[in-house]
Amino acid sequence: MVNWPVRSQCLSYTIKHRNKFCFTGGYLVSAVQLPGINNIVGLWPAVWSMGNLGRAGYGASLDGTWPYTYDSCDVGTAPNQTIDGLPAAAADYTLSYLPGQRLSRCTCDGESHPGPKHSDGTYVGRSAPEIDVFEALVSDGTGQVSQSGQWAPFNAGFIWDNSTDNLIIADSSVSTFNTYVGGLFQQATSVVSETNPDCYQLASGCFAIYGFETVSLICFEGYASDNAVTRLDNNAAGMRADAATEISARPVPQEPMYIMANLGMSTNFGDVDLDHLTIPCSHDPDNINIGCDPEDFPTAEYIATYSEAYQNPNLTTWVDDYGQTIPKNSLVDGC
Repeated sequence: MVNWPVRSQCLSYTIKHRNKFCFTGGYLVSAVQLPGINNIVGLWPAVWSMGNLGRAGYGASLDGTWPYTYDSCDVGTAPNQTIDGLPAAAADYTLSYLPGQRLSRCTCDGESHPGPKHSDGTYVGRSAPEIDVFEALVSDGTGQVSQSGQWAPFNAGFIWDNSTDNLIIADSSVSTFNTYVGGLFQQATSVVSETNPDCYQLASGCFAIYGFETVSLICFEGYASDNAVTRLDNNAAGMRADAATEISARPVPQEPMYIMANLGMSTNFGDVDLDHLTIPCSHDPDNINIGCDPEDFPTAEYIATYSEAYQNPNLTTWVDDYGQTIPKNSLVDGC
């Protein structure tokens, strides 16, 4: 658990085990009692996962890694998803403010990259993708959870193929497609589901089951209140190549992922009703079930080489703050 100095009425928390335990694919499930009550807005509890090459809250480690999940060498790896102002769908910073994928498949041989390599000698595109078991909220007096995958690079207009062939919502009376599909720093594939109103700290205090299952390169499936609520089939082909932005398919994350549970509040996520929130409050994961250096996606040596990026939260960018260079890229720089 990380505790920061108290400078306000509330103290948030994060529990994480980055670089201690990771998983690639499989079923992550957690039994959780949510904080507060299901009809008062303001709390932001979450359980989520991120690729081990990024450390949440440490901007330099995330600069050029989050939320990419990409293994192609094309304009999708470039800053703002453009080269010489093209394609038009991404021009003039209208689509992406991302700095480009730092550890892309385009990385020149001999540059700093954690590996591995493909059989053709190019590096595997590496990154820090994010999958959210849930982020809980209250909307119109009803408790909900959003369950999301965060992606980069982006489709034109953040519009992905969410047809019934690719997005399956098991019970539309409980779950709906999330109208938030992205912004300048991420694209989201997300479903919102109603929670069990009893499984809150100030209700009967039961624990509800939330989770997701990933099959690398193929799909991920979310679960809420013990039921499968959504399935995104990637190669069949929700996040397939996008002609308008000239990018390739984005695979369901293959990276070794770590898990976090946290409770915070922010007006960037939703309204905060301080007059009616009960403080203190607690967000209680009863359990979360599933070294951190798999041979096919190594991370340990790279993280050790650039350890300050993962230890100093005041370094928010890779180049300007941390003073490092971006590896040369065959697409943009030439090797």
